[in-house]
Amino acid sequence: MRCPKIIIFIQLFIIVFMIIFIRQAMAEDIIFSDEGQRCLECHSKHGLIKKFENGESAEAFVDADKFKTSVHNSLNCSDCHTDFSADNHPQRRFRSKEQYKIKSSLVCRKCHPREENKAKSLHDKLLSEEYEGKPHPCTNCHSTHSITAVSKKTYKNEGQYCMKCHTQNLSMEFKDGKTQMLTTDVSLLLTSVHKSLNCSDCHFGFSNSQHPQRNFKSKRAFSIANSETCRRCHYDKYAKEMESIHYTVLSQGNLNAPVCTDCHGSHLILSSGKEKSYITQRCQKCHTEAYETYAKSVHGKALFDEHNQDVPICIDCHLAHNIKNPLTQDYREMIPDMCSNCHANKDIVSKYGLSTDVVKTYLSDFHGITLGFYIKQREEFNRPARLIAVCTDCHGTHNIISTRSMAPAVVKANLVKRCQQCHKDAAKNFPDAWLSHYTPTPDHASMIFIINLIYSIFTPIMVTGIILQILLHIWRYAVNR
Repeated sequence: MRCPKIIIFIQLFIIVFMIIFIRQAMAEDIIFSDEGQRCLECHSKHGLIKKFENGESAEAFVDADKFKTSVHNSLNCSDCHTDFSADNHPQRRFRSKEQYKIKSSLVCRKCHPREENKAKSLHDKLLSEEYEGKPHPCTNCHSTHSITAVSKKTYKNEGQYCMKCHTQNLSMEFKDGKTQMLTTDVSLLLTSVHKSLNCSDCHFGFSNSQHPQRNFKSKRAFSIANSETCRRCHYDKYAKEMESIHYTVLSQGNLNAPVCTDCHGSHLILSSGKEKSYITQRCQKCHTEAYETYAKSVHGKALFDEHNQDVPICIDCHLAHNIKNPLTQDYREMIPDMCSNCHANKDIVSKYGLSTDVVKTYLSDFHGITLGFYIKQREEFNRPARLIAVCTDCHGTHNIISTRSMAPAVVKANLVKRCQQCHKDAAKNFPDAWLSHYTPTPDHASMIFIINLIYSIFTPIMVTGIILQILLHIWRYAVNR
């Protein structure tokens, strides 16, 4: 059974080889007309320079081998260069190279009239812009003497085909009268994390044969529509984003709410996992005031001045895609857990002389224990939430500052103001009743340390004595019985 398949495969290989060989032989056997041969006597050599009035210049060199493979290889030179012949070689003047290209491309309309070109939506758009006074010379995309049929896949990849136009000065006009440049910087695209993708992977519906005309009300509507493309590959991130405050605001009609391309960019998409300052700069686009406050905080200064990658940034507290509303009670109750991600991590805080006792002492004092009780009550008995002090109530949110360089009296005065936000009648010495996240030691809060030590010794003795008394009582009861 295998032999017939092998024979068929060999036959197909021979046919393909012959087709390629015949095409190559045909290209090699093409003989230029007498006119063509005469023109190439000069134009097949480098060194012929055409100078323009603005100082620009262009070389009048024609590559004979490339012209043989061109779709125009059967034409005479004078078919396109109508002013020229073997006996007539006029000297023409042009203000610039661009004017020369525009003038020369008009010859193309003799064989490719406007009605024929309008059949493709891409050409229709360019011709419409040309009618409005913005010329698009044919040679910008199709070259000059080496014109080949796009349908024969003459481009090595899809990107080369698209960039023939999108490296030019293209733009899109919206219904509100504003425009969007469609020029793509290839150097930026090659540094993107998407550099291995084809254009049509993101620009779905576009190809060398299809280039649909789309109309948008505004530039913002265009950006929002394009961001929907991301979900085709990143649906997990898209699903999280649908739960975020950004999506909620967008769905309520606020078109200024950020979408994928606002944070990640479009063609220049960089990996965000290495440089934290790059991420905060994205958030700065919309949250300028919060960014400026953060930059002056102990976290911001460490990030921007010292390039410290241990400090928390926007997405460490607010997350990246499923961003919650920070004004809700649910978010408020998560704050101790957020802060503990760093301040309960001994490997991080030990580098900077900090202690993990900050989290332990909060969870074991009145505020932390009460918060835990209220969360359980609300979940089990559906009781209304209560505002209990969390980390940000005392330390602030974006404006967290270091107290190491402050005088004790200033720190205490600031603490009183914080306490008075909840405890209206708090006196100046009110903060003295709080250990300020310190664990009692012989040097700090020595009296509390001694009392705790006594309790740690006395309590086990009392428990042991009670257990022993119970056992003796049971034994005596059993003996007397």
